[in-house]
Order: sequence, then structure tokens, then C-alpha cells
Amino acid sequence: MSYLECSARERIAQVFDPGSFEEFLPPSLRIVSPHLAQLDAPVSFDDGVIVGRALMNGQLVLGAAQEGGFMGGAVGEVHGAKLAGMLQRAVLEGAHAVLLLLESGGVRLHEANAGLIAVSEVMRAILDVRSQGIPVVALIGGANGCFGGMGIAARCANAIIMSEEGRLAMSGPEVIETANGVEEFDSRDRALVWRTTGGKHRYLLGDCQRLVADDVHAFRQAALEAIAAAQGRAELTLADLEAEHLMLATRLRDFGGAAEPLHVWKALGIPDPAAIPMLGAAEFSELARAYRKGAD
Repeated sequence: MSYLECSARERIAQVFDPGSFEEFLPPSLRIVSPHLAQLDAPVSFDDGVIVGRALMNGQLVLGAAQEGGFMGGAVGEVHGAKLAGMLQRAVLEGAHAVLLLLESGGVRLHEANAGLIAVSEVMRAILDVRSQGIPVVALIGGANGCFGGMGIAARCANAIIMSEEGRLAMSGPEVIETANGVEEFDSRDRALVWRTTGGKHRYLLGDCQRLVADDVHAFRQAALEAIAAAQGRAELTLADLEAEHLMLATRLRDFGGAAEPLHVWKALGIPDPAAIPMLGAAEFSELARAYRKGAD
């Protein structure tokens, strides 16, 4: 089953143990954004995010899934509060792990400062969860990608799992083009967009830890493995931060002058960079392990 084509609720049903998900604040409670109503904009009774507790291989896992079909999964005050509250509850309940199924264009422009504050609270809550020894794993494979503040929040997790179809970045293609001009980044060039923000490039740069096929069960299996690998070392340490800064400094030194990802892949030593977009997930991962930045 394609992860890309599933809704947030369909992903939850497939990623967690069957029938185990218990939703906090379900649509029947009709908790909606007050800001959207004031602007006469459409609302959703779950505000575009589903949060709750479930089991994965019988272990208690708290999780959330953003619905890209509602405002592109964008974060507002209620949406962010649900995410932050779920993360805080993971600590109170002593969860085995937290799983974030992310699909978001970032903060809702309709809610501006309220959305920005909400995202900062989510990032703080992720780090608080990790400080208690609870791993946080993010899955990114939806059509809207993971951008803006949620892109930063994703990088606060212990591990990120992506498909080639998933995208991860601070700013979306249209935002970059608007700010810096089409000469800097042409958002109409879809191949360039996916080369730059897609899962393969993010894996090669060390921004995500696993690249899987566009399959819900492949995401589930990778999530289980990432959770197991992070047990006992979930907390973010000073050594982790120093290693991350060194990796980023090295990346800037080595690739700062590259005009586009193909040049980066060539600089990494990949024999045939132009063939990368055509490789399947398994074939790509086998090749990429020898060249990527960072460690799994």
C-alpha cells in the first residue's frame, strides 16, 4: 500500500498494531481553530492532525499524523497544541517511543504568530521527550513534504525515515524562488525540486537515517528498527550537537559552491550521479551507504 496515497488516518491504521490506536481529542469533540472561523476559512474537526496512543509490536507508543489534505498539514494554534500535548503525555505515560507521521507545509499564514509559537512548543516537547530516554522517530513520505517549522521539528527527532517521494527542507520551492528569484531556484523544475528536497538527497547528506520504498509496511518496519536502535540513547547530548555542527561545517566546506544536487553527488564520489533518480529504494540504499555523510 502506497504511503504517499494514504490519508493520515489510513497511515495510522497501517503503521500501528491493528485496532490499537486510541485517539485523543477526536473529531466528535469538534475542537477547531478559532482563527480560521474568524477569517471565514474552512475548518476541520481534528484541525488537520490526529494524536493518540497505540501499540507497536505490543509496546506502548504515542503518535501523531498530520493530514496533508487539510491546508497542506499546516500548523496553527490548536494543531500545534495537540502535538505538544501528545508529546507531554508520552512522558507522563512512560511511552516506549513516539512516532510522528509528518506532512506539513509549515505554519499557517492565517495564524502567523500563534502557529510559530506552537511549532516552538512542539520542538521543545520533542527534546523533553528525548531527555526522558524516550525515542522520537519521524516518518516523511506525504505529497506535501515536511517544510518550515515542522522541517526543523523533524530534525529534533532521533531518526527520520523518508521515501524518495517525501521531501524535507526549511523553505519550500516557491518560497525560495520568491525570495531569491527563479535564477536561484526554479520551482517549476520538478526534477530539480525532488533532487534538492527529496529523500535520496536528504539521505546522502545525512539529514535522514533511512530511505524506504513508498510502502506503508516498509515505513512501519523501518520505524520499529529505528525505535529499537535508539533505546538507551534517545537523549540529545552535547557530543551529539558537536558532531552535528562538525557535519554541517564539513558539508558547507565541501559543497557550499555546488549549484545543484547532481554536483554534490559527484563530489561525494558517486560514479554515475545522473542515474540516482532512476534507482529503486533498495538499490539506491545499497549504493548510497558507501558515499553518504553521517552515520546511521
